[in-house]
Amino acid sequence: MDKTWWKEAVVYQVYWRSFLDSDGDGYGDLEGVIQKLDYIKSLGVDVIWLNPCFESPDVDNGYDISDYCAVMPKAGTMETFQRLIEEIHARDMKMIMDLVVNHTSDQHPWFVESRSSQDNPKRDWYIWRNEPNNWRSYFSPSTWEYDEKTGQYYFHSFAVEQPDLNWKNPEVREEIYRIMKFWLDRGIDGFRMDAIAILAKQDGFPDAENPEDISYLGNNPGIHEYLQEMNEKVLQHYDLLTVGELAFVKAEEGPLYVDRERKELHTLFHFEVCDYMENWDMLQFKSIQKRWYESLWGRGWNSQFLNNHDHTRLVTRFGNVSTYREESAKCFATMLHTLPGTPYIYQGEEIGMTGVRFDSIEDYNDIAMKNKYKEEIGKRRDPQTVFEELLPLARDNSRTPMQWDANKNAGFTEGRPWININPNYKEINVEEALQDQNSIYYFYKKLIELRKQNQVMIYGTYEPVLEDDEEIYAYYREDGQEKWLVILNISEEDAERDWSQFVSLEDAELLLGNYDLPRSNTLAPYEARIYRL
Repeated sequence: MDKTWWKEAVVYQVYWRSFLDSDGDGYGDLEGVIQKLDYIKSLGVDVIWLNPCFESPDVDNGYDISDYCAVMPKAGTMETFQRLIEEIHARDMKMIMDLVVNHTSDQHPWFVESRSSQDNPKRDWYIWRNEPNNWRSYFSPSTWEYDEKTGQYYFHSFAVEQPDLNWKNPEVREEIYRIMKFWLDRGIDGFRMDAIAILAKQDGFPDAENPEDISYLGNNPGIHEYLQEMNEKVLQHYDLLTVGELAFVKAEEGPLYVDRERKELHTLFHFEVCDYMENWDMLQFKSIQKRWYESLWGRGWNSQFLNNHDHTRLVTRFGNVSTYREESAKCFATMLHTLPGTPYIYQGEEIGMTGVRFDSIEDYNDIAMKNKYKEEIGKRRDPQTVFEELLPLARDNSRTPMQWDANKNAGFTEGRPWININPNYKEINVEEALQDQNSIYYFYKKLIELRKQNQVMIYGTYEPVLEDDEEIYAYYREDGQEKWLVILNISEEDAERDWSQFVSLEDAELLLGNYDLPRSNTLAPYEARIYRL
């Protein structure tokens, strides 16, 4: 197998607006990221993924871009951005940034021109039709918005303020490639490609049999030609990491995007877990991991994550925050860092930050949640019932500010935070974690160090055992002479199993565990062990 730096990397996601506010305006900023680079470096990570900081009206937290080559004032200046890259590189880390090129803001000059008249030269930079079809968008009941001035509808996969670009237009593609080079030439080390699988649209926009199943938005004919052209024109000329956000892509289709022979992307995020597994389901998770491993192994590269800025924090969604927060956080961390693929850490995950529950819809900023709430109560449904239904997977669950210490606003800001702080910040914060050698933070640090020192965690084969067990997740990783066994009890009960057919507990070397217990056949709730055989 080819060995590359990006396969060996551990990535830390910085959602900068919730990371650290350096100027008291209530928003995190790039200067705040710079101030905490030593903290990120001390964890042992190699790559920082920075969420969008481009000029934006901020309807969707920066994913509605009005100028691709400028930094929004909330985040800082271009000079600060340049200094951030330099400071990251000075610490032997790399930085990737979001590439958001499926859509722009409706305030982008391109769209302002496009909607000015039907014969404007930029009309065809977006998608216009005389009649809408029956498709839903991610954030609203229709993908189409009527424009009174020109008497046509424009297409938007997300909010009405985020019109989709027309990737069939070669002028659009060339301009995107120019923008990509602009940032790569400034020194960034790659891209996390937002919604990249939905660039290509179905020809003719036929009505869907089931409009609620929005898979028609993505993975359509033409997408691979676009990505291969992008690789030819831009990506192949730089030493970088590309990771594609691939909604609606199944395991057997994954290699079409990341098989190195196809020259498209390096690695991918799939969403079979985060989008389709609302609560922990052991057998479903095992099946997902096995299918993706068998599809990608030796051909392309996977990513491992259970939360990010769009998905509820993992200890709240999949673990146990009431009784076993630390144990379940360490257990899932062990799993993510020992499965095949690149592990991603979402800021605060390394201290076991939890999802939040605010009291009112007014406390939430998430445009997807607010639009869905408005749509449902428009059907004369009970507002409280709708609110309760939307809470578990609301994106703001994971967007509350980083909890640095027990002081006012968790040490995040001297001002009024843009979104409320999670009330548990006095118990869960970085300062506390750094003072406790048994904290989740130090466990993550050990896992990352273990990965750096043992290539079996990166390049080893994956062989699951006890595949029908609904409490225990166990698997071998093997690379040449090195063979490990990972054992995880992902349940709230003790789990006793006969391990003699897999490992001699007395003879094997216990490399890492999250309990200080004598070795036995019984695993405590959320116990994790890594053995070298």
